[in-house]
Amino acid sequence: QVQLVESGGGLVQAGGSLRLSCAASGRTFSSYAMGWFRQAPGRKREFVAAISWSGGSAYYANSVKGRFTISRDSAKNTVYLQMNSLKPEDTAVYYCAAGPGGPTAWGSEYDYWGQGTQVTVSS
Repeated sequence: QVQLVESGGGLVQAGGSLRLSCAASGRTFSSYAMGWFRQAPGRKREFVAAISWSGGSAYYANSVKGRFTISRDSAKNTVYLQMNSLKPEDTAVYYCAAGPGGPTAWGSEYDYWGQGTQVTVSS
């Protein structure tokens, strides 16, 4: 039903910014909660941010609060992750996910996943 494609990753210096995009297809997209997760080498996948289907509620991992902002443009079927004040520990592959429930940090609640986009932050 839903296909997700991430873009916008790249190499930046510490303190820099990137904006990730997740383009979605499928008629059910507007009713799905969206989340961003990341996985660094040797680490488990971790929650980054999530947003409700309406865009009215957003949640963030403590590690990114105040630095990252998730947003949603339903008209464009796109979810964004604005990342500011990037740190080397933010280096990871970032994945976009979609699920029929409310926004959650639990990856198992999401039914669809993108292919991931690499973010590398140098010190």
